[in-house]
Amino acid sequence: MSREYPSHPLPGVLALVERGGRLLMVKRAKEPDRGKWGFPGGLVEVGETLAAAALRELAEETGLAAEARGVVDVFEVISPDAQGRVRYHYVLNVVRCLSPEGEAVAADDAEAAGWFTLAEIEGGELPVSVNAPRLARMVLG
Repeated sequence: MSREYPSHPLPGVLALVERGGRLLMVKRAKEPDRGKWGFPGGLVEVGETLAAAALRELAEETGLAAEARGVVDVFEVISPDAQGRVRYHYVLNVVRCLSPEGEAVAADDAEAAGWFTLAEIEGGELPVSVNAPRLARMVLG
């Protein structure tokens, strides 16, 4: 199924990874949110648990391994096009990940990777996905 103009909402995950008071973020290389910073993530594959999907996406986008510690939030992203048709509809499950191992390197759908403080995420100078500040406050606030 296509991610654009889907026939039903698509289940996805975000990996919320903290290290030393900073959260791991990736700069999106593709739509939606191309050019914005957000948390590593993607779609859940058939037969995959949310935890496994978050760890797979984390590894694919940054090369990091971590421990999944459960879903801490669930929210929807519904993006219409200029004609009002639903272009994207995701149900995103935010998985808290601890004990990251390795150094983050942008790969797959990520243009860049970095570690950011709450002040940097909320500050307005860093272009971030709309839910990033709220999610960052859940862990760092």
